[in-house]
Amino acid sequence: MDIIKIIFAIILPPLGVFLEVGLTGAFWLNILLTILGYIPGIIHAIWIIAKH
Repeated sequence: MDIIKIIFAIILPPLGVFLEVGLTGAFWLNILLTILGYIPGIIHAIWIIAKH
C-alpha cells in the first residue's frame, strides 16, 4: 500500500498525505507547499509517508 501512496504523492502530493494521515495539519501544510511549489509538496508528502 505504501507504493500506491508514494505514486499518488508524486502525481498529486496532497492526496498521498491525505491517504496517510487524513485531514490533519500535515495535509493542510502539504496543500500550501504544493501551491507554493510542486517539488516542495512532493518532498513533504514522501517524507510524511515514509515517517508513518
